[in-house]
Amino acid sequence: MNTGLAFKQPAAGGEKLSGPAIAGFPTRCVRFGTFQLDLHRQELVNNGIPVKVQGKVYQALLALLEYSGEIVTRETLRMRLWPRDTHVNYDANVNTTVNKLRQVLGDTNSAPMFVETIPRRGYSFIAKVEYVDEMLARSVPRIAPSLAPKTSLWRSVHASTLAGAERARIWFTAGMIALLIAAILFGAAITLYSRRAF
Repeated sequence: MNTGLAFKQPAAGGEKLSGPAIAGFPTRCVRFGTFQLDLHRQELVNNGIPVKVQGKVYQALLALLEYSGEIVTRETLRMRLWPRDTHVNYDANVNTTVNKLRQVLGDTNSAPMFVETIPRRGYSFIAKVEYVDEMLARSVPRIAPSLAPKTSLWRSVHASTLAGAERARIWFTAGMIALLIAAILFGAAITLYSRRAF
């Protein structure tokens, strides 16, 4: 997806320079809060878990990150997200897009951690932003090695117990049906024999 955005070049010490980057992005990744944004893959990750972000919402996030700490006007967002020849309700669409971004980030308008509304002006990305070259390794929860065999053993014992109980229930049901059929046949045989005897 071509966003048409160019991030500011970060200076030494993590501060951003005021001018735009010459071409492309200055770093591969942007970190804020528990989120990491891989600009090359266009992938947002929260605590190691990928987060699905729609195209316009992703573009709005990039626009706000580009000017983090500054006000991004509604008009700037409109121009970034929808060309002039697009016939949409810009105000409603900007509101909807920013609200969807807040949902993705787990943010709220009343107590913002990431996107703050600046009344009658626009929005500002208020979280601390770090520009880095590599994503942090994804944390995949794993079972401790000492617990894994016990857990596997418990699962196999539990599964075999359930399988044995299921087999016993089936055999018990089959046995009861066989006894019922035998009783009916025995009763019919006695009735038939008694009628012939008289």
